Amino acid sequence: MRKLILGFYVSLDGKSADADNGIRDVMMSIDDPEQEEYFVSRLWDAGAFLMGRNSYEAMAAFWPTSDHPSARAMNEIPKVVFSRTMKSADEWPETRIADGDTAEEIAKLKAEPGKDLVACGGTAFMHSLIRLGVVDEYRLWVLPAATGKGAPLFPELDEPLKLRLVKSTAFPLGILELVYVPADS
Repeated sequence: MRKLILGFYVSLDGKSADADNGIRDVMMSIDDPEQEEYFVSRLWDAGAFLMGRNSYEAMAAFWPTSDHPSARAMNEIPKVVFSRTMKSADEWPETRIADGDTAEEIAKLKAEPGKDLVACGGTAFMHSLIRLGVVDEYRLWVLPAATGKGAPLFPELDEPLKLRLVKSTAFPLGILELVYVPADS
């Protein structure tokens, strides 16, 4: 069975890369070839990228014409956009729409053969996956900056989400990859 990996860039204070808090600018300003090569190799481990409609629209406007080192992986690896309102996803190759119940759609995707699934959407989509309890691994890319504002990666929870660190990688310019799994797994 495939795992669902939540992959996300966050600031040191746990804020997401919202367009208005400056962390995206920090992310784009770090030129760390070692981290970039590693990140792209991790992308190729994905069997599909999962995202919500808003992230799909933003990424579909960028990746198909991008010359960024990640572009080939982002364009060639299948994508699943979760939306009950979209009728087509023709703007970005290898994309299909999941318009049913999110937990049921995730269960179907996990049951398919192939490489693991990587959720790479915005905070609203990530919050829904966390609340549903369908995330098998959290791959956090921590940036060497704090914002003091913005949306937190984790939503308000009914009880603490206990996680176990299974891997950490530090890169020369301060980015950390922290990989966690639910503590009970």
